[in-house]
Amino acid sequence: MKKLINHVDSLLAESLDGFAAAHADIVTLGNEREFVRRRLTRPGKVAVISGGGSGHEPLHAGFVGHGMLDAACPGQVFTSPTPNQMLAAAESVDTGAGVLFIVKNYSGDMMNFQMAAEMLDRDNATVIVNDDVAVENSTYTTGRRGVAGTLIVEKIVGAAAERGDNLAALKALGDAVNKATASMGVALTSCTVPAAGKPTFQIGADEMEMGVGIHGEPGRRRVKLTSADEIAAELTGAILKDLSLARGQQAILLVNGFGGTPMLELYLMVTAALKVLRGAGVEVVRHLTGSYVTSLEMAGCSITVTAVDAPLLALWDAPVHTAALRWGM
Repeated sequence: MKKLINHVDSLLAESLDGFAAAHADIVTLGNEREFVRRRLTRPGKVAVISGGGSGHEPLHAGFVGHGMLDAACPGQVFTSPTPNQMLAAAESVDTGAGVLFIVKNYSGDMMNFQMAAEMLDRDNATVIVNDDVAVENSTYTTGRRGVAGTLIVEKIVGAAAERGDNLAALKALGDAVNKATASMGVALTSCTVPAAGKPTFQIGADEMEMGVGIHGEPGRRRVKLTSADEIAAELTGAILKDLSLARGQQAILLVNGFGGTPMLELYLMVTAALKVLRGAGVEVVRHLTGSYVTSLEMAGCSITVTAVDAPLLALWDAPVHTAALRWGM
């Protein structure tokens, strides 16, 4: 295992210290690094909080700031944060308007966020993200997994919270955006969790995992490596089948790298995905391309499509200023 680390046990703490130092104008760390929070928030604003295991950077800490999250709780690599972290984050950023949790559908995250919500002595609600169309059940979940579509939910809901929407409206909006979003990914290599010291799974040099999860969970099937156009056709075709989009529907297209794929290849996948979407009559009106929801150093990518109308598009375009997303300011 070759990684830039000192000790496995101190990896997350040292990384969080570096993140907070590099983005000190936007974020600060909570006590004992339990959470990352934005430096400034508006009184009377609903607090939007997310979190999950580390190793998916910049998700979630990289999306803390104006127009997105008020706080994020980082767990150890591929391990859920604890309810105490979530409670501490909520108490730190709540301004009296309530707390909205955005949770990816993984068993550990779901259980711990639910415990925190039940223990929290203030109004709160939860949006569950389950955008992965690859499989209905896996080792980590009951039901569909939450993957790169989480970014889109956090951005749109965060913008609505910034403009002053109340807790009930934000909950309804988050559920609607999740329903309008679908994703599927492909892995060309495994990743190596530092504590394990070896690849999560073995895959041949001429193989790929179609429908892989962001923790390296198996997808739909292991197949021989093929062309980018054929990969995009399968991923995007599964998304289109799931969303049942009408011709003329406007959409956001996110092509997301898993950590080990160069931008050269990700932009090629944009071209490949657009061929499929245009063939189906879907109008892509906004793009986001890059490694935003990663799986350590895994090579591969995911494609996410979100159906939008004018109000949702306005929220996507609204100003955002975080470590990983910045526009309009």
